[in-house]
Amino acid sequence: MNAPAEKFPATIAGYKTFELGAFTFSRDEYFVTITWPVQGGRRQSHTISADAFLRALMRDVAWGFFYGVVNFDPVFGTRNLYGKVEFFGGRFNEHYHNNGLSYVEVFETPVAMKLIKQILADWVNSGFDPFAAPMETGDAAFGVKHGDNLAAIDRYRVPTKRMPGLEGDSPLRGDDNGYPINRAFADVPQDQPEIHAEPGFEKELHGFNLFAYLSRSDVTWNPSVTSVCKNSLFCPTTEEYILPIIHGNDRVEWFVQLSDEIMWNINDKDTGRPRARVLMKAGDVAAMPADIAHQGFSKKRSMLLVWENANPEIVKMYDSKQLPPYPVEF
Repeated sequence: MNAPAEKFPATIAGYKTFELGAFTFSRDEYFVTITWPVQGGRRQSHTISADAFLRALMRDVAWGFFYGVVNFDPVFGTRNLYGKVEFFGGRFNEHYHNNGLSYVEVFETPVAMKLIKQILADWVNSGFDPFAAPMETGDAAFGVKHGDNLAAIDRYRVPTKRMPGLEGDSPLRGDDNGYPINRAFADVPQDQPEIHAEPGFEKELHGFNLFAYLSRSDVTWNPSVTSVCKNSLFCPTTEEYILPIIHGNDRVEWFVQLSDEIMWNINDKDTGRPRARVLMKAGDVAAMPADIAHQGFSKKRSMLLVWENANPEIVKMYDSKQLPPYPVEF
């Protein structure tokens, strides 16, 4: 039986306190504190820097809990069960789990999503954008509650139905629709390819400058789909500073480094033990296996293409060992 939740004050430093099942979430000027029940009727407490927590939570909202495991840090996170979502404390940390300090609880996805959107709305201050690089937001995440930034956390994600620029899809990013060139990509050429289509195929043949497209991205570590071929998705993104989550894969992901460099820390998905450290430079290609967790570090804003397999059956194929966790045997 779960221990009853502690009673928290209604607000701390002007921020509301929230509960989801047996989890409690509170924040102050600098930190977010999460608690959950553990053996012996006690409660485990875990603390995360407020800006790191909000950046991770923003991705959980924007990605719909993403594929597999979204670790906010080595202790707390969520796991997508596709229709339901598991919140966990210490489950994928062998020290917590082996010592009876881990806890998991499963919620209907709409219930969990509603709660974390409420947290974002209350805890994100004016001037702080959880999607932006720290250099672009300063220290606005900290201090007593001051205003909000609903425009940032509710920004409309434009889903790609066809290649960007084709009729029936969203327009390419450009000055005329509010996406200026990012400060880090001022040297990226903006010229577009010439398209010469045979008569009758003008609405079917298209090309665009992907580097120019990405140079106008106003978010970091947030893949946007630019092509769909059955279950094959090309999801390019721009990266700066630290990937706000440690992503535990439930399928193989392919990474193509388009510019600059990203350093990746690779851990075992189930235990959190370090397995590798990978430096990817422009032109490098890597497969991230289905049994690892990874977190990236980019000292300069870079461009990365993530190639995803969106087959809804693939998770069962990996879980049942029908597929090995890696794509190639050498």
